[in-house]
Parts: sequence; C-alpha cells; structure tokens
Amino acid sequence: MNQQIKAGVIGLGAMGAPMALNLARKKLLQSVWNRSPGPARSVAAETGVSVASSPAHLARQCPVVLTCVSADSDLLEVIEQLLPGLQAGSVVLDTSTVSPATAQRANDSIQRAGGSFVDAPVSGGVEGAIHGRLSVMAGGDPADIERIRPVLEAISASVTHMGPVGSGQATKAVNQVIVGGIAEAVCEALALGEKLNLPSERLLQVLGAGAAGSWFLEHRGQSMLEDRFEKGFKLSLLLKDLRIIKSLARELDISMRVVEQAIDDYQELVDAGYGDNDISGLISLKRKPATEAG
Repeated sequence: MNQQIKAGVIGLGAMGAPMALNLARKKLLQSVWNRSPGPARSVAAETGVSVASSPAHLARQCPVVLTCVSADSDLLEVIEQLLPGLQAGSVVLDTSTVSPATAQRANDSIQRAGGSFVDAPVSGGVEGAIHGRLSVMAGGDPADIERIRPVLEAISASVTHMGPVGSGQATKAVNQVIVGGIAEAVCEALALGEKLNLPSERLLQVLGAGAAGSWFLEHRGQSMLEDRFEKGFKLSLLLKDLRIIKSLARELDISMRVVEQAIDDYQELVDAGYGDNDISGLISLKRKPATEAG
C-alpha cells in the first residue's frame, strides 16, 4: 500500500473527526461513518468523501479502516458490524483506548475474516489531532504497520511500534497513568497557588519554565484557572481509562495509589454531572476546603 491507499474512518468525535480531515488533506480518505449521522455528514461536506451507510459498507470500499470509538464495547460492536464487508488483506487500524485484552479479541475476529489488525492508540489531545501531531503507539505485525504508514503519518508527529497486537494498548495504559497523575498534581498545585493569592499569569510562566512544566500545565493551566473546561479530553473517558489500568494492576499484583485517587476524584465529578468536562475540571475538587473534601 502507498499513495493508492483508500482509508475509511469510523467514529467522528473530538479525535476521530480531525484525524479524518487530516487524512483527507493527504488524499487518503475515501469514506466515513458515525453512529449518529450528523458528524459524518459534516466531514463529508468538508472533504467531498462519501458517507457509508454502515460499517460493512465502509469496509467494502476501504482497504484501511481506522476506528476511533469511546469504549471497549463500542469497538467490539463496530468490529462485528464491519466484518461482513471486510476485504481479504484489509487492515483495521484502531486508535481508540481500550484494554489490551479487547485489542486481542478484535484482532482474533479480524484475522478470522482474512484481515489484519493494528492497535494504535494516540496521545496528544484534541490539539494534536487537529494539527496532525499525535504520538502513535502501535501494536501489530511490522509488515502491517509499514503498509499503513502513510495513514499513520498523516495523523501524527511520531509513530512507534511497541510490539505485537495489544502492545499499543499496554503502552497507552502506561501513558494514562502519567496523564492522570500529572492532572492530580497540577490541579492540586494550582489550587494551592490560588489560596496563596499568587499572580496566576506569572505563576504559570515560572512553573512552565522549570522542572514542573508539562503538556497539561501548558495547554490547560490558563483555562482551568479561568474555569473553562468545555474543550479537551472528557473526564468520563479518562475515568474509563483509569479503570482499565486498575484492572491491569490487579492482574499484575501492583499497587497504583495515584490511579486509585484519580478514580475516586473523577467518579465524584461524573456523579455530580461533569463527565463531559475536560479533565482539568478536577481543579474544582482540589479547591474544596479540607473539611469538605472526600
């Protein structure tokens, strides 16, 4: 596969839609499908590609199928729906965040149908998806990854092959431990800075210039101090990821105290109705007086 690659995208949410647009800019996008038709029509109108009537219809047209869905059950459902149209030799490229075991189940189904599967979760946030600057952590056969490399490179700044199928999701689990831990630390720190009446602009500048700097602080520090949580990574989705990590930790007999704390915090926010907010909304809990916390 090279410049003749025709890819289809299933799942056009905050990450999937900009990935589809970046594929279209590289003339790699053939068709799109989304459970609710509105996003598919929007991408099709902007790019001129077709809207598939079903995942199977998309798979019949596209030898590379990129999936980007929210949960393990969503991925397995989409895989079952696309199988009747899957062409022999096709590659299903999943950019969702699911468990390594779910990636293996998807791989088994795709292989039985004569296709190949690559689990390739991404990191870099909505901004990275929009600008095609994601970090891809891929699991699968090296030959399959090379065949679809133009698709991977169209959405990313880096593509790293981590091992066989499931390795991408295992790597994403490690990534999400760091994401969750940094969010805990940054939100607590900025809540402390507010209580100390430190000037927010200078505080963000000095923290970002030193060892405390991070992607999260740089891209979410100002917005969280302004109580703007509408854009970014939904905290309900990070909660889902953290539960995957907790299950892995139980299997591996490893203690993950930061993950446990993050699960408790994000569950409280979801229960309060803030599941669609960006994960930086965690600062609202960190601002609570100690007598009210927990």
